[in-house]
Amino acid sequence: MEYLITAGQLVTGPGGQRLRDGAVLVRGGTIAGVGPRAEIAPLAAAGATVVSFPDGTVLPGLIDCHVHLALDAGPDPVTALLDTDDTGLLAGMAERARLLLDSGVTTVRDLGDRGGLALRLRHSIEQDAAPGPRILSAGTPLTRPGGHCWFFGGEVSDEEALRGLVRRNVRDGVDVIKVMATGGGITKGGPPVWEAQFTAGELGLVVAEARRAGLPVAAHAHGTEGIAAAVAAGVDTIEHCTWMARDGFDVREDLVAEIAAKGIRVCPAASPDWRGFARRFGPERAEEMFDRLRWMAGQGVRLIAGTDAGVAHAVFDGFVSSLEFFRHIGFSPAEAIDAATVEAALALGIASDTGRLAPGYRADLIAVTGDPLADLAALRDVRLTMSAGRPHVPAGSPAPAPR
Repeated sequence: MEYLITAGQLVTGPGGQRLRDGAVLVRGGTIAGVGPRAEIAPLAAAGATVVSFPDGTVLPGLIDCHVHLALDAGPDPVTALLDTDDTGLLAGMAERARLLLDSGVTTVRDLGDRGGLALRLRHSIEQDAAPGPRILSAGTPLTRPGGHCWFFGGEVSDEEALRGLVRRNVRDGVDVIKVMATGGGITKGGPPVWEAQFTAGELGLVVAEARRAGLPVAAHAHGTEGIAAAVAAGVDTIEHCTWMARDGFDVREDLVAEIAAKGIRVCPAASPDWRGFARRFGPERAEEMFDRLRWMAGQGVRLIAGTDAGVAHAVFDGFVSSLEFFRHIGFSPAEAIDAATVEAALALGIASDTGRLAPGYRADLIAVTGDPLADLAALRDVRLTMSAGRPHVPAGSPAPAPR
């Protein structure tokens, strides 16, 4: 199939690069041309489907760097997971993937599921058997016996088990290795969020094993000791990075400088309900945490967008709310969009084929009403999502009239 998509403006790349009265030519799953409408339109084949958004914006598809499709975002997602068999769980994951696509997300990094179900869903989406975004799957995340997210099945007790689980995930075809460097909030009876679960040496083994397979490593780390161990091991991304300690917060400026120098990306995994989190956590403590991220960005740490979708209150159709968190800590709309497109693609190792509108790239794009460079709220009115060249009209949105 060939599509000619025209719009009042295109957002083509980082820093809010825009083109007025532009067009994108899509052939198969690839962008064949991007430029002024007058130049691109004549390149379209006679039978191409033409879709126009004269008052809208076409921009790269959004990338959610931190989701858990196996969790339902309800009040007790872990119990729901444990009470659901694989057939029911996979059906729920497929519906949640569709919600992400509806909201303009064309790539997700799933950072932990049960039994390789995200890999099965990835295959279904790739075969066009189900609507959904591109899935980069971590498979089974590594944790201590009884540790954070033990219910995904990744408990390891020694170095041999660490290596063994990484190798099993590699054989299964994962895209990233996930390790729980500290405790976490949703694991009842597990270690506290600030407590390190692995030493720097153990995490180094995980990173070395992943590197042999050509895979990146994402480390869940709330506590400072776990962050330090992850940095020393050379992980690629740190998830959350809240600098928690037994009695408050423990920010280490030398570690922040090392994170920036090593190019380790930080995904705050700001829930779409980050405002509600601030009320529950305490506005002053929450702002202290938010200010820290603002300061880290000022120190050169590169932040990427993710929602932690699946945990309580982190819904699968609220990505724009999470982007508004970046506005809250001082990002411009263009910088917030970058955190969910080009910067996210760089962090996930897929910048050679997605994250911007350019010839030869995957046809991952969205069309919205209005101008998101002026107001991110425009991203809530998604008129068309295209993932690898497959068009998808969000539920409830009027279908664009081809001509």
